[in-house]
Amino acid sequence: MEQPIFTTRAHVFQIDPTTKKNWVPASKQAVTVSYFYDSTRNSYRIISVDGSKVIINSTITPNMTFTKTSQKFGQWADSRANTVFGLGFASEQQLAKFAEKFQEVKEAAKLARDKSQEKMETSSNNSQESGRETPSSTQASSINGTDDEKISHGGPETAVLMSENDKLKTTVEQSNTNAKKLETELQTLRDSNARLVDALTESSANVEMWKKQLSTCKEESDTLREKIAELESQCEKANVEKERNSKLTVRVQELEMELQDKEQELENLRKQAEIIPQLMAECESITEKLQAAEVKNKDLEDRIEGLQADIEDSQSKQGNVKGELKKFMDVLDGKIDELHEFRQGLSKLGVDN
Repeated sequence: MEQPIFTTRAHVFQIDPTTKKNWVPASKQAVTVSYFYDSTRNSYRIISVDGSKVIINSTITPNMTFTKTSQKFGQWADSRANTVFGLGFASEQQLAKFAEKFQEVKEAAKLARDKSQEKMETSSNNSQESGRETPSSTQASSINGTDDEKISHGGPETAVLMSENDKLKTTVEQSNTNAKKLETELQTLRDSNARLVDALTESSANVEMWKKQLSTCKEESDTLREKIAELESQCEKANVEKERNSKLTVRVQELEMELQDKEQELENLRKQAEIIPQLMAECESITEKLQAAEVKNKDLEDRIEGLQADIEDSQSKQGNVKGELKKFMDVLDGKIDELHEFRQGLSKLGVDN
């Protein structure tokens, strides 16, 4: 008779029964979590099945509370199952819808409980009224005599009263039985309420503990962020080193190219070294020729020195000739001057004649 009224998917967790602090995964992956309504019992349940294993079977009572502990995680305590269930959703919207549905179902369960309590109070009032009527009938029977006397003296009216009296006795017995049942159920509800209060207290303590864990996680997160910043700085240094290594790699390649060029030059020099004996022989022949040329050059120098001595002698002789020639020219100039004077004297004589 149960019908699903809401379905979603979430990761299911249960509180560790030993430590009452840590969460234990009840499913390896996200599973279907559904609200079911039982119209015959007027009750609501949360049910989740992983394969063939039932991991959540929680009847919702008005005393339950669904608590959001993070943006995508919520929990509630079930005193009957003696555990705390936790659900991890994929988004905040799914968590909000589940929490709203939990509140609606909780209110509906509260209304159902109130109606059942009204029925219990009505039945108990009826039983009390019937109990009050029973002594009056007994008193009437005691006044009128025993049952046999009533039957013998009262006639049909007495028989009717006797049957009504039996009915009233049966009703009183049923009401007493119902009252005992209601007292038992009331005690059960009180026990459940006490368990729920204990679970709620424990859940509140867990919330405080989770807050401390959250602060610890935040501190660890800050520490991790600092480490990440350090790693990023180290990565930047590593990038600088990479660039430097790349430059060094390029330099090494250039040096390798230069080394190859030098090796090529060395190979050429080796090839040239093979020609060195021939060049040495040629050098020796050239040296011999040079020595012969030096000997000839010395002979030529000696000749040049002799020629220079001859030139100096000729130059000295030429100087002497020039001196004598100058003297001769001076004498000649004197003679020419005398001849000029003679001509002038002749010209004067011719004019006079």
